[in-house]
Amino acid sequence: MRHSVLKYVRVRDYLRSLVTHELAVGDAIPSERLLCERFGVSRMTVRQAVDALVVEGLLEREQGRGTFVAPTKMDLEVRLSSFGEEMRRRGMEPSSKVLAAEEVAASPDIADALDLLPGEQVFYLHRVRYADGEPMAIEQSWLPSRLAPGLFDDGAPASVYGELRRRGLEPDWGEDIVAASEVDSQDADLLGLRTGRAVLRMTRRTFAGDTACVYSRSSYRADRYVLWVPLRAPRRALTPTPATEEAPRAAPSLESEHS
Repeated sequence: MRHSVLKYVRVRDYLRSLVTHELAVGDAIPSERLLCERFGVSRMTVRQAVDALVVEGLLEREQGRGTFVAPTKMDLEVRLSSFGEEMRRRGMEPSSKVLAAEEVAASPDIADALDLLPGEQVFYLHRVRYADGEPMAIEQSWLPSRLAPGLFDDGAPASVYGELRRRGLEPDWGEDIVAASEVDSQDADLLGLRTGRAVLRMTRRTFAGDTACVYSRSSYRADRYVLWVPLRAPRRALTPTPATEEAPRAAPSLESEHS
């Protein structure tokens, strides 16, 4: 059994080296027959090695065509920034295709997300987001009309966050919900995917202080993103200590807690 595992590891590591140092995105890997001959292993062992790299996202299979080097995945870091800001940070040129830009009455779920009453006016923006000309995500955004009067007078803004900052509202915190699901036929066409492929769906509420200013729903191509979340050890909870009559304890200051 151990001998079989070692054979699988040798094939896997060879393919990983090819992908990293010699092949380009979209290149085909050597055929199963060639790999079997090169390493003296069975097709099952070769397929095990290829499967491992498909799971890692280094390779992708196309039915009826073969196995190819997959596009490099970008980390979908959960941070409060716009799509355009994120792409420029990675050295890519962002662009958008506007599917809808209109003022509508808030449905109950949108009103609840934005702390509004159902029927209040909101701006609705539906876009496909691109990086270097390739579709990466579909984004739907809603924001209260009272926060940005005339938002679409000159067409849809390139950045909703940027437009809010221009109007004196600084988005400074938010909350995300991320889930994986299969893409439907309509979104698949927009993203250049086959129906049923995986996407990362993100729902976000963005706040400026105590004001809910943007609610958005986005679908990111799972073949181009992995979710990256920074972690830190939890702070020790502050436990009040009863003061004694002889030596009352001073409450810890905010400065000492956050230093």
